[in-house]
Amino acid sequence: MSLEKFGWNSYFEGQLVRPAEPARVVLADRELFVVWTESGEREATAGGRLRYEGDDWPVVGDWVALEAGTRIASVLPRRTAFSRKEPGRATREQVIAANIDVLFIVAGLDGDFNLRRLERYLMMAWESGARPVIVLNKADLRADAAGVAAETEALGAPVAVISALDGSGVSALDAHIAAGETAALTGSSGVGKSTLLNRLLRSDSQRVQEVRVSDSRGRHTTVRRELFLAPNGWLIIDTPGLRELQLWAGTESVDLAFADIAELARQCRFRDCRHQGEPGCAVADSIDEARLASYAKLQREAAHLERQQDQRAAWEEKRRIKRIHRAMRKSRF
Repeated sequence: MSLEKFGWNSYFEGQLVRPAEPARVVLADRELFVVWTESGEREATAGGRLRYEGDDWPVVGDWVALEAGTRIASVLPRRTAFSRKEPGRATREQVIAANIDVLFIVAGLDGDFNLRRLERYLMMAWESGARPVIVLNKADLRADAAGVAAETEALGAPVAVISALDGSGVSALDAHIAAGETAALTGSSGVGKSTLLNRLLRSDSQRVQEVRVSDSRGRHTTVRRELFLAPNGWLIIDTPGLRELQLWAGTESVDLAFADIAELARQCRFRDCRHQGEPGCAVADSIDEARLASYAKLQREAAHLERQQDQRAAWEEKRRIKRIHRAMRKSRF
């Protein structure tokens, strides 16, 4: 099969050192991987060098270099990566999906709809390098779906209103992605990602479950990330619902996700304006209070993460220098 059908292009060709064979990761289950190659699908495992020296562990969507047919020697440099901070105290990146062109951020138009959560997803989408599209699902459950869509469009990303259950509006997603490109579905549990995936694939690839009536929350139907080839020629990665969405993004991505505030801030009288009622502030009187509070909160989170990353980088550099000095002392004797 043609690798271009799986998203292969000149960018990845330029990263591959022949005679290694290119393959795309379709499924990653700890140390066992399913990959697509020009000759078909096969299972693969991580090679010794990757296991002990590699900086990047393969994730779904990655292009990898295969040796001996089934051994992953390396992960090719990613073009884009949708990531979050690894859950817990460690300041490490957890890549959710790699080499995606479009991120479909799915939200349910039921009791779980939350604009502030969408802002967080959007910020991470801009950081990933992919094009974000907000998908408002379950339009059949909300009489004012058009009004909610108009309010959501103010966040600065394209919005599609659909019902994955009956299929209405789903075909409009094709306008946001081309054949050979890769999309990823993300969103909270219970928003209908599995139902949408089945609709896009025209099959029952994923199980679906009902959400709780009390709070519109669902249980994880998708328990692993997996890459699929859709009938219309583009690829799609399904991801489990994210219960914990810790940022892995910088302050620049906050301004991209809040472009309206960033633009108004340039008109403030003071360069270090905090937009909290200072004289000459162009933001406070023009932006919804809840959105402005969300902007400030995410700015603080992003700044804190940047400081943590700087501290971790300094610590790792210190460890590297110590290892060099120890090696130098040993070489003298």
